[in-house]
Amino acid sequence: MDIIEKRESHGIKAIPSSRKTLIILYVLAVAFYWSSLYFYIPTLPLYVKTRVDSLVAVGTILSMYGLWQALIRLPLGIASDWAGGRKPFIVGGFLLSAVGAYVMATTDTGLGIGVGRSITGLAAGTWVLLTVVFSSLFPPEEAVRATALLTVVNSLSRMISSGMNGWLNERGGYPLAFFVAMGVAILAVLVVLPVREERLTPVKPSLKNITSLITRPDVLRPSLLGALAQYVTWSATLSFTPILAQNLGASDNVQSLLTSGSIGVVTIGNVLTAALTRRVGNRRLAGWSFALLAAGAVMAALAPTLAWLFVAQFVVSVGSGIAHPLFMGMSISKVDGSQRSTAMGLHQAVYGFGMFAGPWISGALADWIGIQPMFAVTGFACLVLGFLGVRWLASTGL
Repeated sequence: MDIIEKRESHGIKAIPSSRKTLIILYVLAVAFYWSSLYFYIPTLPLYVKTRVDSLVAVGTILSMYGLWQALIRLPLGIASDWAGGRKPFIVGGFLLSAVGAYVMATTDTGLGIGVGRSITGLAAGTWVLLTVVFSSLFPPEEAVRATALLTVVNSLSRMISSGMNGWLNERGGYPLAFFVAMGVAILAVLVVLPVREERLTPVKPSLKNITSLITRPDVLRPSLLGALAQYVTWSATLSFTPILAQNLGASDNVQSLLTSGSIGVVTIGNVLTAALTRRVGNRRLAGWSFALLAAGAVMAALAPTLAWLFVAQFVVSVGSGIAHPLFMGMSISKVDGSQRSTAMGLHQAVYGFGMFAGPWISGALADWIGIQPMFAVTGFACLVLGFLGVRWLASTGL
């Protein structure tokens, strides 16, 4: 049946207007979009370290990605619902990914990298609208499954692109990966252009309605737990593990393998979430995710060799792969379709602050007590706060 007849209220129309074609177009767009944000990630902390002289500065620059996506995501969700359309914002986000990569490739200063990283943080805000559009193609009761499936695409594209980082560095130095990211971001724009969008009924923002939505326990609590999971992920996998790996003798190619492999393992967690959410239950899966995140951080704290660090990354990544789609799906599962962009904007804004706080606070801790003791503190805090948070979810009925 024509997708417009079945999902007209979501305002999306493809050419041809079949559900299968629409899903394929968005899957491709998401794959290119996330690749454009990850070609340079494995050695980005090392690149930043060549421009600044302290781990505090490294952490602050890296944290700009989380900060700016946290600041833009809720306003973006509100603006999208108010405008009655999502495609212009999606295309704009893809273009910002290209601009941010260009700025980082061509700067000679830590400040310039921080500006470029901030722009890519704004680009990452587009994930709000992509997840809402994609989940609208599935029944509301399958929100967790839909977000888990899309997150699999997210993880695979990030794994492939980050896996190419060392190879690109060998052929063109650090800047080449940024330029490749630019080109792939433009491909994402070209893929989404055939999607035609019908206007939704605009939802004028109301402070009362927004406040009511963002304070709902079934929206806010999964978002806060998502922020905790992102804090650990960005403290470990994507910020200071590369520096620890370098201290243990890793080359750029090993760095790429470490990061891309961990992202690949995230996919295992995504698949587990999609397969087990009905069978096991959301809260039990949440407990598993925090146990794995904490265990992986503590293992990194104790890692004497690269092999040990690889195992620690594996454990953290499975936990992250479970947590991300789980909390994202839970946060919108009971929200009316007309307010899902705002609810998803809130969720992703809150976990964006986790992505900001992870590198920032961990950088300060690592400068003070060392990288590996910082991982130990992070793991312990994750275990305690995670299990308290899972108990906190019980009253929401999720």
